[in-house]
Amino acid sequence: PNGAGKTTTMRMLTTYIPPTSGTASVCGYDILEQANDVRRQIGYLPETPPLYDEMRVRSYLRFVAELKGVPRNERAQKIDRAIESCALADRRDQIIGTLSKGLRQRVGIAQAILHDPRVLILDEPTSGLDPNQIIEIRELIRTLGDDRTVILSTHILQEVASVCDRVIIMNQGRLVHDQPLTGGASDSYRVRLAGAAAMPEISDPAIADVQKTGDSWDITIAAGHSADAALAALVKGGCPIEEFRSVSADLERVFIELTAGAADAERSAA
Repeated sequence: PNGAGKTTTMRMLTTYIPPTSGTASVCGYDILEQANDVRRQIGYLPETPPLYDEMRVRSYLRFVAELKGVPRNERAQKIDRAIESCALADRRDQIIGTLSKGLRQRVGIAQAILHDPRVLILDEPTSGLDPNQIIEIRELIRTLGDDRTVILSTHILQEVASVCDRVIIMNQGRLVHDQPLTGGASDSYRVRLAGAAAMPEISDPAIADVQKTGDSWDITIAAGHSADAALAALVKGGCPIEEFRSVSADLERVFIELTAGAADAERSAA
């Protein structure tokens, strides 16, 4: 919930602010004793991207590469790779101040990955974007997560279910939930069959994976396919479906149960 300490935690992990007590480590480096080593391992996109509106995209990335100590003989290659990864090739010479919010987010992510960090930390990267921009940024985050750890903060539980493979919930400065998510990089749905029936073998392009979870089944929907297509495939395969729901619905229930007290306290304070 708002005020739980997500952004503060991210700022401490990125060595932007020191903790008042305790410490943490990133890739084995202590955030207090080895802050410079930590910074070399991470890429960081705060909620407001750290951009210079008067600069052009490529010039800005060249400036960031200098700041981050990217060797001179590697800068052009790394800048081109970041531009390509973030689909900014046709905007490389555009002034940043003229870009849409979605494209500005892409530039912010490009500066975060410029030096090939092992850990990418994103603070509400889809906040304020329109639905099309949200989908684009989610796809980009999925791709970036293929070869590095991505830590993402968001209030959108559907985003967690579709992008992440692990969910952590904070409440009043404390970690209250830390569990893996099945499905990971694709939309995941939970299916319960009538009479605890066994799941028949389903071979359909809409379904990427099927895993048993207790008395239910977790269905991962393949990229480019809809929940309706997966449901139709299950029905066609003879599944006696009793329940079919998004995993994000489970997240919503867990979130409310764990943070209801914080919402009550916030209303009382108001």
